[in-house]
Amino acid sequence: MRIFGSSIKEVWRELSEEINANFIEGSFFKGSRVEYKHNNWTIYLDTYTVSTGKSSTTYTRMRLPFINQKKFLFKIYKKGVFSDIGKALGMQDIEIGYDYFDNDYIIKGNDEILLRRLFQNHNIRNLIEKQSRILLEIKYNEGRFGPNFNDDESELYFVVTGVIKNKERLKDLFELFVKMIDEFETLGITVNQTPEVKLYSS
Repeated sequence: MRIFGSSIKEVWRELSEEINANFIEGSFFKGSRVEYKHNNWTIYLDTYTVSTGKSSTTYTRMRLPFINQKKFLFKIYKKGVFSDIGKALGMQDIEIGYDYFDNDYIIKGNDEILLRRLFQNHNIRNLIEKQSRILLEIKYNEGRFGPNFNDDESELYFVVTGVIKNKERLKDLFELFVKMIDEFETLGITVNQTPEVKLYSS
């Protein structure tokens, strides 16, 4: 019996088998990751660590690059968790018209009509609510030292502190990303096309 439970490699490898994804085992310098294909898109699950010298914090993230035809931006997180996120990005606070949801989450975006239409999808709302903690957004890029995004490319981006080893939670996250990118296509935000950006060097 293992004292600390299953390792991230074991859990993520099992997850990959169950959802028909590709598990890529990491090395000393690179962490493991899961790649899930959906139509012409790929959803990537991995971890990364930020060191401050005396201490370090590991995060779990999920990313899905896509062609962003409408330059659509949004960010959603639970109230009381991140106070002023998004103000510098020209996004406004938006209520989507579902009181129970608006009461629990801060939603910011640059297109109120698109955002309201996106969150009319009850599957998306339900999958977000299943996450005990969530920061979900569209990013145009990952900054100066990140991958090279073309002007028409963005990524759907989730991040949370710590390493997620709960398979059901991870399955819900993958389902959420699938539902969202499908809705993006329905709303004309994106097209079913593989973007050129490469998130990994190999």
